[in-house]
Parts: sequence; C-alpha cells; structure tokens
Amino acid sequence: MTDAFHLDVTHTHGTRAVIALTGEFDIATAPLVRARALELIAGGHPDLIADLTGVTFCDSSGLGALVGIWRCTKEADGSLALATVPDRLGRLLSTTGMDTLLPAYPNAEAALRATQETRTTT
Repeated sequence: MTDAFHLDVTHTHGTRAVIALTGEFDIATAPLVRARALELIAGGHPDLIADLTGVTFCDSSGLGALVGIWRCTKEADGSLALATVPDRLGRLLSTTGMDTLLPAYPNAEAALRATQETRTTT
C-alpha cells in the first residue's frame, strides 16, 4: 500500500512560496509537483522551498522533478531550496551532486530565513 500523497502551499509572500509534500514523491506524483511549482513561478513566486518533511519515499522521478523545478526557477531568476530532506533522498542528492545546487535546511522556517537574507543581499 502506498502512502497518500498531498501537496500543500503553506506560505506565499513576495517572491517566495513553500510547497509541503507528504507521501510518496514518485512517477505518479512528480508531474503534479512540477505543475504546481510552475504555476507558482508563473504567479510571481520564483523562489521556492520544497518542504519534504512528510515525504516517505522519493524515486528518480521525484529527483527529476526537483531538477526540472530548479531549472525553471533559475530561468525566472529565482531559486529552489529544500527543507527537512529525508536521509535517503539526501544520500541520492549527494550521490548525484545535486546537493551542491539545491541548498538544504533543517526546516521550512530556516529555509525562509535564508532565502529572505539571500534576496535582501543580492
């Protein structure tokens, strides 16, 4: 049995938005995450934070969605940061080298603070 998947936008302010994911981030759910992220970017929120607190599984489709979202944020002069990355996904990000492109924070609040400081100083 798979974990029910939920995607919630828990914060939008200025250029920033937080997308909280719960459940399995896989081939079935990755397109939904990517589509919602693109809607947020188009809506004026190019600085995204993916809160992965509730992610119970992430396959290569989930990783591919994160890479695609990262590219779209860059094209919109924005950024993608991760919050509360599960250990297994953290290892996958490290193995693929994506951890050098996607900053990770212990929680969404820390990511929001860091992205605010980045926008203020640039």
